[in-house]
Amino acid sequence: NGNAGFQQVLERLESDPLCQRLSLKSFLILPFQRITRLKLLLQNILKRTRPGSEEEVQATQAYDALEKLIKDCNENVQRMKSTEELIYLSQKIEFECKIFPLISQSRRLVKCGELTALDFNNPSPKWKVTTRPIYLHLFNDCLLLSRPKE
Repeated sequence: NGNAGFQQVLERLESDPLCQRLSLKSFLILPFQRITRLKLLLQNILKRTRPGSEEEVQATQAYDALEKLIKDCNENVQRMKSTEELIYLSQKIEFECKIFPLISQSRRLVKCGELTALDFNNPSPKWKVTTRPIYLHLFNDCLLLSRPKE
């Protein structure tokens, strides 16, 4: 997004009839879609092979290898999504002092959300309750509380 030259070239390429007006994202997803179609193809091949035959053994080995590849791809996608979330959060959160690096290979965001903090001022017969929003960010190794900048 920050490189105007890249954006212009990308728009020109995406509008080219050769690319069928598909976005870059669709070209990045296409290989993974083909892998999942291969899995369906191998499932159908396994249904039609004779049990105990050499073809069944080979198709089973190919199917197992393909399942492992899909599992690895899914894990890498999850890892990248987690890293992107950490980068986005790191850009949004401003620490008064840097206690620890938010972005880490082993850290991932498990859950986040907004809560309302209740402040009880003046413990008198007429309690005055004020509220303010706070955010909880639960990581796999720590819990971070934050509040919107005033």
